[in-house]
Amino acid sequence: MRISVLGILFFSLPVFAQVKFTQQPDRILVAIDGKPYTTFYLAPGGNKPYLWPLSTASGVVVTRHFPMEDFPGETHDHPHHRGLFFSHGDINDYNFWATEPGAQANSPNAGRMVLVKVAEAKGGAKSGTIRAIFDGEDPHGKPIMRETRTITFYALPRLRIIDYEARIDALEKLVFGDTKEGTFGIRLATSMTEAKGGRMVNAEGKETEKNVWGQRSAWVDYDGPVDGQTVGVAIFDTPRNPCYPTYWHARAYGLFAANPFGVRDFTRDKSANGSMTVEKGQTVRFRYRVVIHPGDYRQAKIAELYKEYVADR
Repeated sequence: MRISVLGILFFSLPVFAQVKFTQQPDRILVAIDGKPYTTFYLAPGGNKPYLWPLSTASGVVVTRHFPMEDFPGETHDHPHHRGLFFSHGDINDYNFWATEPGAQANSPNAGRMVLVKVAEAKGGAKSGTIRAIFDGEDPHGKPIMRETRTITFYALPRLRIIDYEARIDALEKLVFGDTKEGTFGIRLATSMTEAKGGRMVNAEGKETEKNVWGQRSAWVDYDGPVDGQTVGVAIFDTPRNPCYPTYWHARAYGLFAANPFGVRDFTRDKSANGSMTVEKGQTVRFRYRVVIHPGDYRQAKIAELYKEYVADR
């Protein structure tokens, strides 16, 4: 990693915050600098794996608390929007997006994610990496895909950076269907949302749901107020991902997701087909970076950080 914008952020203070993991049967606790940071929930009850809560380096929580816990002033819609997650609403006509109890789309076609094993949970002085393997099952319990999630946490003085990779090995032919219900997303704190005065902006400088939702862009940043402070979350796509630059399922109410497949929904062109086929025995990877920062996207230098992210890859 070169000493540029990110390098300056890395080395602006003399000490790194150490990353440590504590593994439990259904979750992995993540601590940074001796303090609890987040938890990786390992597909409890067959639902999708997710990270929650997530916060800035100073401890300002940027994810919605519901439905994991009640919190004053929060919305209670979409109980399947939990923290940070990777899933899709149509894989071989099975719904892996809205699998949680109470989800409106939960139905007999809901898929299940089942933990196979935690292959790695290695902390370190500057970063730490979790690698966990899951089987994606159809409603009858038959595995149709094996997913390896590799998540690396970087503990910088002013930022929290998460690199997230989902490697999918097709156990049978997979078709990722064209739907807006996907794919790599986060549900933001209610106070940060556009509906409450927050702001989303993409790499082209377009702002608001009207101009960001359904558009293709290399990155999107979403900032807003929490406890009197402006904080934000950026998600970076990479040219190595399928269908780069991705479309964005970014909503004024706080859902914020990269979705490379929902072309028909996003373009409102009924003749379009954004589906992708992965033949049995083949592998597909999705890689994203999440940057959680104080201030807005300009103060956080999101455009510069994105250039460094893709240059290092």
